[in-house]
Amino acid sequence: MDYKSMVGIQSQLEMSSVDKRSMNEFDDENLFSPETDAQKATSTQPTDQRSFPGTLQANGDKMLITLVYKSIKTVVFSNKLNLLMPFGPLAILVLKLTGNRGWVFFLSLLGITPLAERLGYATEQLAFYTGATVGGLLNATFGNATELIISIYALKHGMTRVVQQSLLGSILSNMLLVLGCAFFSGGLVCHKEQVFNKATAVVNSGLLLMAVMGLLFPAVLHYTHTEVHFGKSELALSRFSSCVMLLAYGAYLYFQLKGQNNMYEPIVEEGNQNGEMTDDDESPEISKWESIIWLSIMTAWISILSEYLVNTIEGASVAWKIPVAFISVILLPIVGNAAEHASAVMFAMKDKLDISLGVAIGSSTQISMFGIPFTVVIGWIMGRQMDLNFQLFETATLFITVLVVAFLLQEGTSNYFKGLMLILCYLIVAASFFVHVDPSTVDDHS
Repeated sequence: MDYKSMVGIQSQLEMSSVDKRSMNEFDDENLFSPETDAQKATSTQPTDQRSFPGTLQANGDKMLITLVYKSIKTVVFSNKLNLLMPFGPLAILVLKLTGNRGWVFFLSLLGITPLAERLGYATEQLAFYTGATVGGLLNATFGNATELIISIYALKHGMTRVVQQSLLGSILSNMLLVLGCAFFSGGLVCHKEQVFNKATAVVNSGLLLMAVMGLLFPAVLHYTHTEVHFGKSELALSRFSSCVMLLAYGAYLYFQLKGQNNMYEPIVEEGNQNGEMTDDDESPEISKWESIIWLSIMTAWISILSEYLVNTIEGASVAWKIPVAFISVILLPIVGNAAEHASAVMFAMKDKLDISLGVAIGSSTQISMFGIPFTVVIGWIMGRQMDLNFQLFETATLFITVLVVAFLLQEGTSNYFKGLMLILCYLIVAASFFVHVDPSTVDDHS
């Protein structure tokens, strides 16, 4: 044998010995494997049992935080108007530190403005999950929730004239300012005469004239001194008329949502066929429960700020030397209708005038046929003598406004000149209330 063959044999012997040792070790491990497996199982099982629920809890917390962050980002940080939200807490802070009622009123106005817009947004999101009928009822309830909340707090403090004038101002601002800006901007941007559903406008105009009738008779009864029971018949007539108006508004909702759907759909369907209607707003951005939670949060926060707003109206009137009537009729409704104002103008500029008309005239119908009678009934429950006698000056202003708007809507078309007319009419109304001294209600029945 040579040297290389001897080395090869020796290496093979060494490899075989190594293989035997490894096999023996493997066999030893196999002999004791049940015990070791049991030991491993007993040592690792409690650790796994402890870590699994903790992992689930951590993942759940992380998902919840992500969901809350996404919801806040969508609702709070998606609109530039929400930059005004910090003014609400600032108003409370200013009242605690300085007691300056003028500044508190101003800051409360600014703080409520984005909340009113977000309240409408949450209502629209919830309407995606409830369907057309319930969605219409939600819009009727929350569409003017800001004005109603302010009115309830004013009633609580016995400020019936503020309630009457703020609700009247909401109707005037929607019919003249909001609708006028929609017609004006739509006519300028689209460079044509826009068309809207005439049937809807006629029905809403009829309801507004019915509301004027409900407000006119108690005022005429008061100023002609023809009451059967002096000081009581006017209030009884107001409460009866309010119940009738609420019944009429309920019938109108049923008529609009159930009975005559075909009356309100042709122009929308035509837009879909022409490809003019986009699907940007056809899907909800937040879930149903998120909508309900945000609706509750916004309503509660508006309620808190409304109390500060109502308590500082008279102080702001003295500080700014502005009549309470002007603040109630002009300033308060502009805040409550800021969101509706913006959305009506936006839809008119997209040549969706039916939606703009529904926002402006529909909101006026809600206030006149639901909001005003509702406050009379709430005042009745509270023991406050809230009636439909809005005084002669305010009733005449509403009557003339409804007539002007009804005449402009009868053709079923709009242009920028009609919008300019409505805006100028609102300026006349605003100037009139700036120089109007509200009669004292202390000796009304003397």
